[in-house]
Amino acid sequence: MTEQNTSEENPQGTIPHIITHQEKYSKHPKGFSDFVAKSTVHLSAGIADFLFQERYCHRAVVLETIAAVPGMVGGLLQHLKSLRFVRDDRGWIHALLAEAENERMHLLIYSGIAKPSTLERVLIMVVQFFFYHMYFLLYLVSAKTAHRVVGYFEEEAIHSYKHYLQLVEEGKHENIPAPLNAITYWELPQDARLTDVIKATIRDEMHHRDTNHAFADDPIGTKLWS
Repeated sequence: MTEQNTSEENPQGTIPHIITHQEKYSKHPKGFSDFVAKSTVHLSAGIADFLFQERYCHRAVVLETIAAVPGMVGGLLQHLKSLRFVRDDRGWIHALLAEAENERMHLLIYSGIAKPSTLERVLIMVVQFFFYHMYFLLYLVSAKTAHRVVGYFEEEAIHSYKHYLQLVEEGKHENIPAPLNAITYWELPQDARLTDVIKATIRDEMHHRDTNHAFADDPIGTKLWS
């Protein structure tokens, strides 16, 4: 994501607003399903830009709520596939459930920092309800597309967190002490700051990006019905 921050547009040094959403994907789309995945994520990122603008911590709270859904849905459907065909899942179930747990911890950590309002909590519930059902149906129809969506979603998350990190390092967001649950979860130093939390989050999102793109490229694992 790119923000403009010239002295003429931002003379008082306040946090700039997002002017345009620019896509940066490390996985080039190939085929119709990849195009659908890319377009879906691009649209979602544009909506997030509009709703949250420079409020990156609040953006993280809502988006991590969504991000924790695919791993659980994929893990469930892969579990049922393994039972249905009585064969090994090749490590998919554990990886997907671990992803869901990791994203849930991100939510708990950033919600402790952002202190979401009542309106944001309602938004979380509404968005989660619709996204769960849409993703469940998408995974049933095309697990490949579903994993590609997550791969692109994680790329967007990485760009967003990197920009958040930049704003904190530039002093436009306070570099507060890391919350205790973040220090415990990532085994950070006791004097860790928000920048350390964001860097740890980025590493997690990079792992999820690579995992889901790899899953999307796996012709065996993405076949639910054979």
